[in-house]
Amino acid sequence: MNTTEIFLVAMTVIFAVPYLVWRLGRTDYVAPLVVVQIIAGVLLGPGVAGAAWPELHRAVFTPAVIQALNGIAWWAVMMFVWVAGLELDLRRAWAHRVESGITAGLALGVPLLFGAAAGLLLAVQPGWIGTGARPWQFVLGVGMSCAVTALPILILLMEKLAILRRPIGQRILRYASLDDIAIWGVLALILMDWERLSRQAGFMLGFPFAALACRALMPRLPERDRWFVGLIWLALVSLAADWAGLHFMVGAFLAGAVLDADWFDQARMDQLREFLLLTLMPVFFLSTGLRTSWSLGGAAVFLVAGLLLFAAVAGKLIGLRLAGRLLGWAPGEASLIGWLLQTKALIMIIFANILLDRQVITSPTFTALLLMAIGSTMLTIPLATPRLARLPPAVLTRE
Repeated sequence: MNTTEIFLVAMTVIFAVPYLVWRLGRTDYVAPLVVVQIIAGVLLGPGVAGAAWPELHRAVFTPAVIQALNGIAWWAVMMFVWVAGLELDLRRAWAHRVESGITAGLALGVPLLFGAAAGLLLAVQPGWIGTGARPWQFVLGVGMSCAVTALPILILLMEKLAILRRPIGQRILRYASLDDIAIWGVLALILMDWERLSRQAGFMLGFPFAALACRALMPRLPERDRWFVGLIWLALVSLAADWAGLHFMVGAFLAGAVLDADWFDQARMDQLREFLLLTLMPVFFLSTGLRTSWSLGGAAVFLVAGLLLFAAVAGKLIGLRLAGRLLGWAPGEASLIGWLLQTKALIMIIFANILLDRQVITSPTFTALLLMAIGSTMLTIPLATPRLARLPPAVLTRE
């Protein structure tokens, strides 16, 4: 078979396996399709399928095929992060800045501290910290991985629960949006390349002026043209960020965050997000799965994943409980929000991919973080649904 035919075999596997498991297994309540796709990516990687059928795995996932898949995955995830940046509503967060600041700060800060404590334990053990990392970078990276909330997947899950457009859904989006900004800011700090400091300074000085020019141009364009210009802007900012020594994902998020969602049709934005999840993101999940490693032994990786899952879940729930007490929330409100903000798949996986690219973490650490993200996301719907049903209507309608 030639490379094109092998590539199409790989694409068939990527789309068929998770869909059949999701549809025939009826996993939607515990594991929505996007979670099944992530799990399938891990199972199709070298640690599971590659170990069970090494010759077949090498025959399908050849270097040429992996290179083609990686190109699709890069662009898919760049667009996905760009849309996540577009969906930030900073004006609404500013209007409710006291409540939003307290809640977002505790929802991020407490699991960050718990995760950093777990990172400190791992940093003194061989095999977990990357060769390109200082200890503080590793500890901060692990801590932030435990604190992440995946805004795009949170939107999908709240749509499933029919609360996205309701006041409580908009409140939760405000909290997650502020945390998203902090996540990318911390990532930029971790990725600071002191050997390319002049480039990074140039990017940071030049980007605000470029953003102002883009913001001045966008309202003058027809709505259809804004999508084309937005994608050009995405590619340019991502290129500039990567050239400066930051990661192109930091540029992709910034490219979306400085634009106003009001400039784009909301229905089209929803369609674009769903299109990316349907057609392109499964390739990213597979490329992520190809990077998993069990080189330190499966037991050790699972133990570390359990430690990280405890840090992430306990930290988030405690942070929201503290916020609820400070702000006088109704009983059960903090628990519901805490479980919804457990959603980590995608953004945390993107975050961990970047840390792995820059050798801040090792492949076993990446695998443990990936397992933690899957577990945390799978807990969201089963534990949030009964809590939502018990909340009084007045809580659901409070701005």
